[in-house]
Amino acid sequence: MKLSGQVVLVTGASRGLGGAIARAFAAEGAGVVVNFRRNRQLAGGPSLRLEGGDGIAIQADVTDLDQVKNMFHEAEKYFGRPVSIVVNNALPSFSFNGDARPKLEDITWTAFDLQLQGIVRGALNTTQAALPGFAKLGGGRIINIGSNLVANPVVPYQDYTAAKGALLAFTRTCAAELGPKNITCNMVSGGLLRMTDASRDTPDAVFEQVAQAAPLRKVATPEQVAGAVLFFASPWAEATTGQNLNVDCGLVMS
Repeated sequence: MKLSGQVVLVTGASRGLGGAIARAFAAEGAGVVVNFRRNRQLAGGPSLRLEGGDGIAIQADVTDLDQVKNMFHEAEKYFGRPVSIVVNNALPSFSFNGDARPKLEDITWTAFDLQLQGIVRGALNTTQAALPGFAKLGGGRIINIGSNLVANPVVPYQDYTAAKGALLAFTRTCAAELGPKNITCNMVSGGLLRMTDASRDTPDAVFEQVAQAAPLRKVATPEQVAGAVLFFASPWAEATTGQNLNVDCGLVMS
């Protein structure tokens, strides 16, 4: 129970990867804030029991700073202590639909803006809202969820990959600025994952192609990506910041 006593906020945690991350933290004894934008029924709550830990589901649109600040306030009131770990996982509506994706010649800036707002603006809002609590605690952890497509765009999802690339830059600049305050900021970049809404329309042939290209000859699971998130939140990573860890069965090596 390495994370007992910690309060973890996971954005976009009502299902998929976010849900797996929330469950993994709870299993290590953390208090978990399950953030959701629309799916209260999937998130549960408003208070919920997660195996091993306590949890609360709080609705907030991460692109709205006032809603995000209120979410942190509600979390601190519920647990009696500030959020100490933030996992920026929320993803705007997106489909990894292979060749059905918008192509470069016809994709719109609106598509780019949607991803940038949800991924980068969302991370900025949660980071800013977390800082007062981190100051009370004398430090904190920020873990951003990236994508191995930034390093290896095997399918050129233009808007999504651009936003995740910007999030990687944001991760590193935050690490540089917040390090003197004992705040680490790292990224976990998963590959193609089964069992998420975004990959519902991914053709099986794409999964097979990715698996065959990876040294481990498989695609990672949400639970395996969650394990890397736990590492960055754990005492073992207290001297690690500004890093990007690809969890994709070896498809990207860096």
